[in-house]
Amino acid sequence: MADFPLTGGCLCGGVRFEVGEPLVSAGYCHCTRCQRRTGTAASVSARITPGSLRVVSGEELIRSYLPDQGFAKVFCSGCGSALWSRHPQDSEFISVRLGAFDDDPGIRPEYRQFVAYAAPWEDIPDDGLPRYPEGRPLQS
Repeated sequence: MADFPLTGGCLCGGVRFEVGEPLVSAGYCHCTRCQRRTGTAASVSARITPGSLRVVSGEELIRSYLPDQGFAKVFCSGCGSALWSRHPQDSEFISVRLGAFDDDPGIRPEYRQFVAYAAPWEDIPDDGLPRYPEGRPLQS
């Protein structure tokens, strides 16, 4: 069990944040957009409870990119670190990148989505997680 608030930030330390409540769910995304954004085969994120994210410092460094038909990608303009994504119509629907947390966030990935676009150079492990060819249906 993780201690709350969970803390995290970017690589340069300019952006610091806290998540004050347990994380809702977590999963891997294998879409091409995440591959290009991270430079890796997949991105792993955890959905947070609405209203539980608080930026502690570095608000002025936070930028976002809103791709066509996708979630806003929020990052530090100082170092480029990916921080979280935000639903374009519901700003409280946020998923924080697990790598942005300082310590164990107390949750493990539960699914893999957009596996139809998985990087051909890295096999998806046989880990027993449910796989979705496209996006996992949004949970309320």
